[in-house]
Amino acid sequence: MLTARIAVVASGGGTNLHALIDAQGRGELKSGSIALVIADKAGIGAIQRSEKAGIPCAVIVRREPAFEEKVLAALMEYQIDLVVLAGFLGILSGDLLRRFGKPVINIHPALIPSFCGKGFYGLRVHQAALDYGVKVTGATVHYASEIVDGGQIIAQKAVDVLPGDTPEILQRRVMEQAEWVLLPQAAETVSAQIVKEKENAL
Repeated sequence: MLTARIAVVASGGGTNLHALIDAQGRGELKSGSIALVIADKAGIGAIQRSEKAGIPCAVIVRREPAFEEKVLAALMEYQIDLVVLAGFLGILSGDLLRRFGKPVINIHPALIPSFCGKGFYGLRVHQAALDYGVKVTGATVHYASEIVDGGQIIAQKAVDVLPGDTPEILQRRVMEQAEWVLLPQAAETVSAQIVKEKENAL
């Protein structure tokens, strides 16, 4: 059976990676298979999660020279069809996106176009939502583009903001109720499209 070969790029604990691995194990992510994990620094949780799942992991340090060249080489070596940015704190250049030439999707912990763009990552996003006083936030999966958080939206899921929320509490709720649900669904949607294109090309 044809599947889309997926690379997951992560910068931290790898909770979104774990959600993808679990979805694959349950058969919910069936049109794609995780063929590679790229960790952008040593010693992060995503590396342990990939090892435990038996998925090859390349540690390519983002702050070292030729980061994007090394990422592109790894994607080509593993014949990757789809890149999933899962808690990746860097920004891939338009040049890399063009040279790769295949779908790259990203998860953002807010309802784009709110609280997004340069500087909005991690707890900063949730602090901004609380400072603004919104009653609903959530997560968005979108295609990566040259504009930070500016690519076409694939899926969104809303999450309530509750009285007494701190950035940390809100971050956890958004992950549990939105990110871990939405990202595997979006990965399956895009993978299914890739498989269809592969079949049509046969």
